[in-house]
Amino acid sequence: MNPNVVRESFSDDPQQFELLRVCRIGRAQGLKGEVTVQSFTDEPEYRFAPGSVLYTRDGSAEYVVERARTFKNRWIIKFEGIDDRDASEAANGIELYGEADDPDDMLEEDAWYPKDLVGLEVRLAEGNGLGLPAGQVVGKVVDVLDGFQSLLKVRLANPVHDAATGEVVESSALVPFVDELVPDIDLEEQYLTIDPPGGLIPGLES
Repeated sequence: MNPNVVRESFSDDPQQFELLRVCRIGRAQGLKGEVTVQSFTDEPEYRFAPGSVLYTRDGSAEYVVERARTFKNRWIIKFEGIDDRDASEAANGIELYGEADDPDDMLEEDAWYPKDLVGLEVRLAEGNGLGLPAGQVVGKVVDVLDGFQSLLKVRLANPVHDAATGEVVESSALVPFVDELVPDIDLEEQYLTIDPPGGLIPGLES
């Protein structure tokens, strides 16, 4: 299963280049300025390459990677200007961001920012496994949940009601953001299509 890629973005100023969260600086490693980092990127070799520039959340301060290495599945980085343990300990907890990729390149690799997906109408894909009409509106994306696998939170167009009381018992569904289930995304027309298995979307049956 090849997942679509969701990338976190942040920008206070619309005129400023868009920033993506890359890592959080952790504990000092040794005495010469190295730090461990918690990585949030799916391309650490690129983001942590020597000479790469990372930024604080507001873009006001730069951190240039001097060198980087891995040890027991952790990234250990030496930033320019952080040359001793005191400086590395002072940097603990700082979150760093990198410049967003070119939108055309992102389209080629099926990468999306959460802000692009939230608000999109969710429709059934053509030839869906449920045998329901293509284009039938399922709901709207209201959130993107990150974790081991990205999930789209969809607010249902037709919430499920309790037969006895009439109360709404299910108003949303979580859809794994993978190619097999989310085959098409059209940002211009503001919709995406899904091909859900039976039982994934409450109240939606063939």
